[in-house]
Amino acid sequence: MKKTIALLTMLLALSWGWTSLTAAEAPHKNHGSGTKPESKSMEKTSPDSTFEHTMIEKNIRAEFQIMSLSSMNMKDPNGATHHVMVKLFHDSMNHPIKNAVGKVKLIGPNEMEQTNLLKNYNGIFAANFTINNKGKYGVICLVKVDGEKHIFKFWYPHE
Repeated sequence: MKKTIALLTMLLALSWGWTSLTAAEAPHKNHGSGTKPESKSMEKTSPDSTFEHTMIEKNIRAEFQIMSLSSMNMKDPNGATHHVMVKLFHDSMNHPIKNAVGKVKLIGPNEMEQTNLLKNYNGIFAANFTINNKGKYGVICLVKVDGEKHIFKFWYPHE
């Protein structure tokens, strides 16, 4: 009986170790998405024209939203038309990050660049931009979390 219990305990321990190993490796798998092996991304556009994009880079998950200020019933005193917002999380623990600093650069289809510092609204980081032309906009976001820099890059298709 003692041998049976010892054997079952050992099998249980081994299966638990195998499961946690494969779960730890899962975020690093990348099959042809065109991004670095340690990053992954997902995007969608909602019916209200809010563009959403999620990326993971060095265990930091960034959830972006790009929306027009008019859809939010807001106006910018400097004439900006769109709002770029990002929420940051420690991916392994799913804890929100509220103490980051950063900036966002938008590169338009005509190669004009705009850069703004991210303002911290209690853990939601945001900046306003002027997006007038249709086409693909390159979005580059640099954030510093706990002294470590993270770069997130993606395309925003403005239609």
